[in-house]
Amino acid sequence: MRFVESILEWEEKYLAPYAAKASQSRGRSYQEEPCSYSTCFQQDRERIVHSKAFRRLKSKTQVFIAPKGDHYRTRLTHVLEVTQISRAVARALRLNEDLTEAIALGHDLGHPPFGHAGEAALDRLVGHFKHNEHSLRVVDVLEEHSSDFPGLNLTWEVRDGILHHTGETPPQTLEGQVVRICDRIAYLNHDVEDAVRGGIFNEDDLPEQVLTVLGRTSRERVRTMITDILETSFGQDVVAMSPLVQETTDLMRRFLFENFYLNPAAKQEESKVFGMISMLYNYYLEHGQRFRGAADPQAEVVDYIAGMTDSFAAREFQRIFLPRGWGGDGDRSLL
Repeated sequence: MRFVESILEWEEKYLAPYAAKASQSRGRSYQEEPCSYSTCFQQDRERIVHSKAFRRLKSKTQVFIAPKGDHYRTRLTHVLEVTQISRAVARALRLNEDLTEAIALGHDLGHPPFGHAGEAALDRLVGHFKHNEHSLRVVDVLEEHSSDFPGLNLTWEVRDGILHHTGETPPQTLEGQVVRICDRIAYLNHDVEDAVRGGIFNEDDLPEQVLTVLGRTSRERVRTMITDILETSFGQDVVAMSPLVQETTDLMRRFLFENFYLNPAAKQEESKVFGMISMLYNYYLEHGQRFRGAADPQAEVVDYIAGMTDSFAAREFQRIFLPRGWGGDGDRSLL
């Protein structure tokens, strides 16, 4: 019995007309034998979760660089929060949860170490580096699933959602649009919590319109945003917020940029990040280091650095540029 057929029948029967159906996927770049028990979108989700790039997210910065506390978000916890919110929205809108989850889990695989500071450093060094584009490169080229093809060979719909979760062009599926808007819901609200925990500002310092329209706590704001998206988007061929909630969300984002993301207390280590990444980058190029045998040495170095965790980048910097001690346990000649 091919169990996947019952899943495909369920999707046709219960998902909304505008939802992406696995049976109608635009497919993969390389043909594969169909699985008997899971759809193509379910397989994509599994490939992402089992990838090395996904595991490395646990040691990559969200906002605070090397925070001294166990409860600040990392890139992995951010991805999990985006996934949870996205699935809740997709289910309520009767969209494809499997596709939504795969996009959400994979959307930040290309983030370099030290969060947006690391992204800005690579962009400055090479002239163009965007984490969403590199996320697509990770799943298309850098990760390995089979010797029969490069990358994870994900479906077109998942790849489109990963690439367009940020930037000017929206995803072509509603599931991708869900992840795009829920990514913002997640980071705005958990970054407020982290900023408050870090003493950057108090929750009551948020603009009064944010507190009045969205709520005075993160839980209230997330619930307001989700409810508004559902009421605005149900039965429609686009996923969006109402004008008032969208305006207030944008106001909240501007507040965070002015008071947190660009705050000297939160960004005091960023100049060191550029120094570290630029020195590693130049060292690898100057010494002809090869990591995967790519034709373009610069692209190969960028791939290697972007894949690093914060801690690995720091260890590499220490190994290459800092003097090592001599003698193991020290000079015991006087003992």
